[in-house]
Amino acid sequence: MTRILAVETSGRSGSIALLESCQEGLRTAGQAMLPATNRTARTLAPSSGNLLEEVDWSPQSIDLVAVAAGPGSFTGLRIGMTMAKTWAYAVGAKILGVNTLEVLASQVLPTTGPLYTVLDAQREELFAARFEPAESGSWDMVKPPHIIAIPAWIESLSPGDTVTGPGLTHLEDSLPRGVDITEQHLW
Repeated sequence: MTRILAVETSGRSGSIALLESCQEGLRTAGQAMLPATNRTARTLAPSSGNLLEEVDWSPQSIDLVAVAAGPGSFTGLRIGMTMAKTWAYAVGAKILGVNTLEVLASQVLPTTGPLYTVLDAQREELFAARFEPAESGSWDMVKPPHIIAIPAWIESLSPGDTVTGPGLTHLEDSLPRGVDITEQHLW
């Protein structure tokens, strides 16, 4: 059984989760959103400690620290990476960087058309990636993460496309007809 600490700090508010492997895959033991009113640097480590106490795990029981590697907020990613590397070093755990846009795609069941994952890059731009359905029942990234102006991204969409990600927060009403928006809890 592998115990995992997952750290996500690529956006405006971060989150942490504790997962453990089981026969069915991964089971969530606990999760928490970092307080949006406080700085991530101030709350990440204490929130992780509190979550460990809630599920009665010791820090040394963590086998793997998975951390968002971007794209996203440079400062947030730097804080998350530093915390993850320090934690892994201190307890002898392995560390794994994961692409934020790929994680968003992994939550969406494959359809017949393409999937776009987006994050707000500020300055009227998005971090975006494009995925196509794979034969394995997952998604293949066909256009890696890139920065694109919001109007250009909206113009590139076609009916039958699926979109997901927190970059959609203020864009839902601007999308062309026929574009499928995933449920907001998947963002």
